[in-house]
Amino acid sequence: MTRHFLKDDDLTPAEQSELLRLAADMKDDRHGFDSLNHQGRLRSVAVVFEKPSTRTRMSFQIGIAELGGHPVLLDAQSSQLGRGESIADTARVLSRYVDAIVIRTFGDDRIAELAEHATVPVVNALTDGWHPCQLLADLQTIAEHRKESLHTLRGTDIAFVGDAAFNMGNSTVIACSMAGMHVRIGAPAGYQPAREVLERAAEINAETGGSVTVTDDPVKAVTGADVVSTDVWASMGVENREHRITDLTAYRLDAELLGHAAEDAIVLHCLPAHRGEEITDDVIDGPQSRVFDQAENRLHAQKALLAWMIGGGHR
Repeated sequence: MTRHFLKDDDLTPAEQSELLRLAADMKDDRHGFDSLNHQGRLRSVAVVFEKPSTRTRMSFQIGIAELGGHPVLLDAQSSQLGRGESIADTARVLSRYVDAIVIRTFGDDRIAELAEHATVPVVNALTDGWHPCQLLADLQTIAEHRKESLHTLRGTDIAFVGDAAFNMGNSTVIACSMAGMHVRIGAPAGYQPAREVLERAAEINAETGGSVTVTDDPVKAVTGADVVSTDVWASMGVENREHRITDLTAYRLDAELLGHAAEDAIVLHCLPAHRGEEITDDVIDGPQSRVFDQAENRLHAQKALLAWMIGGGHR
């Protein structure tokens, strides 16, 4: 049966840990793996973009090439997807050309349909509901910071403040629960994770020992946290931007709010940032920021994922 990575919990906690170990190895020996070149045959990966991208485009394209594979970039605007070809037909055709499909798209229904009709692995490079590749990079970044327990994230406290009702909030809740972490969501009503996301997290935490707490008090969420994470308040395609800024101003990650976290806490943001809105310059550029390590780790985490899914993870 073909394995897909559409949501964070398409991996098991043990598989997530295995991938993080492989990602660390690939970072330590960046050009030492040739996992997508099998007996002289380069594996091809379609990387499909229906949304604009910088980090996702670069990290997947470079990562596939560094693994000895052939990245094939496809933009909706320059393909038949942009002219209305069905996602099902696209899946059937691409499956006959490539060994895997990576897609950055809008609704989760689109990637679900793609995976339903594809006969090769499908990887979620971002949808409205989930950002699982980003969370692999986030977990790798946190593990690097906690050197005393490099691949043991269990028990780490992470606060996510701001709009937690979209992809980054959802993936933070699920992926960090899988790692046995304690997640604190600081968000007002209407910007908190959906009930079904929290219910799924509770099931996972019963196995891993993690937890999720939701509060509308940003100080309560951040106090004592080992990691403080945030994201933009108006994602691509989201309307009522000015209204959202008004609702979320109290959740801005500035020096005052960060001051409530643990003394050695680190700051994460998946980028791009709207500086001065959800995060201030002095925080994103400050000594506690690991934002650019986090961006770099997209490359290593995604290489590990692709090697594990279609290349066997070998050197």
